[in-house]
Amino acid sequence: MSEKGKLLIVDDEAVALRNLERVMNKAGYQVTAVQSGEEALALLETQEFELLLTDLRMEKVDGMRLLKTCRELHPDSEVIMITGYASAQSAVDAMKQGAFYYITKPFRLDEVRKVVAEAMEKIRLRNENRNLKQQIEALQDQVKIVTQDSGMLSLLGLARQIAPTDCNVLVVGESGTGKELFARYLHQQSTRHDGPYVAVNCGAFSKDLLANELFGHEKDAFTGAHSLKKGLIETASGGSLFLDEVTEMSPDMQVKLLRVIQENEVLRLGATQPIKVDLRVIAATNHDLAEAVRNGVLRQDLYFRLNVVTLSIPPLAKRKGDIPLLAQYFLQKYTVQMNKTLTGIAPEVLEALQRYDFPGNVRELENIIARGCAVSSGERIELANLSEELRQQDGITIPGKGEKFPTLEQQERTYIRWVLNELDGNQTAAATALGINRSSLWRKLKTYEEESNNNG
Repeated sequence: MSEKGKLLIVDDEAVALRNLERVMNKAGYQVTAVQSGEEALALLETQEFELLLTDLRMEKVDGMRLLKTCRELHPDSEVIMITGYASAQSAVDAMKQGAFYYITKPFRLDEVRKVVAEAMEKIRLRNENRNLKQQIEALQDQVKIVTQDSGMLSLLGLARQIAPTDCNVLVVGESGTGKELFARYLHQQSTRHDGPYVAVNCGAFSKDLLANELFGHEKDAFTGAHSLKKGLIETASGGSLFLDEVTEMSPDMQVKLLRVIQENEVLRLGATQPIKVDLRVIAATNHDLAEAVRNGVLRQDLYFRLNVVTLSIPPLAKRKGDIPLLAQYFLQKYTVQMNKTLTGIAPEVLEALQRYDFPGNVRELENIIARGCAVSSGERIELANLSEELRQQDGITIPGKGEKFPTLEQQERTYIRWVLNELDGNQTAAATALGINRSSLWRKLKTYEEESNNNG
């Protein structure tokens, strides 16, 4: 196909058709020229053209019918109407039906070439905008797990390794550590990434409601079942099913789930014949699984079916080196969402975050940064923007009246050295965590070294 686009020209006047074909070929379009509406109609039913350039008045199949057919079959195509029988009403009718332009005979070839170029430019811009939107949506849908912790990086490596294998996976960890994030990451890295990803919180439904949500029902299966309902298991076929808090399932629901995994089929409520499904199950829990099995909360046979591979996500308190990186990531996220102009986080805020235990894990850190963005009126999140609980932790020195305040330079120096220590002296990782480039960090460290030598 020509880079400029594919063009169908229709005119029952042979001379006009030849002239248009010659000019458009010379302009670089891939041209198909026919002398009847019938031929054009047959082509439109089997091929797609960026642009239809058609005469209005033709026997049997006229330009208006071609316009209507083209809009129905190829809504992204544009149509230019040409006629020697111009009238205001015919022009209005053509434009109402979606024509790009209306040209009257006798026309100048330069005029037609100009209008065709404008129509093609409109198509190009529309396609470009659509592609850009798809790219943005694709990027928004991409799972981003922000970490520089060696244990988390190893866990991500394992997730990438097992993602294409289609095995069932158990994701364990405290609430707020990012279990669903890992589930979505597994789905996106798998061969099922083009299929559906369906997430279900098993603890959010009663026993009967969960059964209906997962398995669906036939019409008239119970009072109020006025129509057939596909369950979420069936909906997830061809993709991944994420079962969050799987230990909240009742024992009989666990039996039904076990059958789905073993037989690859689901039976709707009220149905007599099962439906084949093809899915990968990713389950998550914040409970101790060994204890759950021992106490009968989780069936042992279901546990073995789900636990082909286990991903155990550490709490944020065990990977505090990620706190500055995550804080900066959330800062960027919420400055955009809240239309703020914040450029950073005060060193004493990061110190407070490092000393905090984060019982709510990454989710709690995100909420803290979101709050800081919302209430800050300056260029960065300050200690005053944090909750009272964070400001008054044991071990944090906050100067009171009459006490000497450390300078920003002193705070910065202390914080930079602390970050370097936490990252085992890795200057590249430290620069990333601090939100500065490596050369800027090197210059600061050089200054600190020179000042230390002069003072020594």
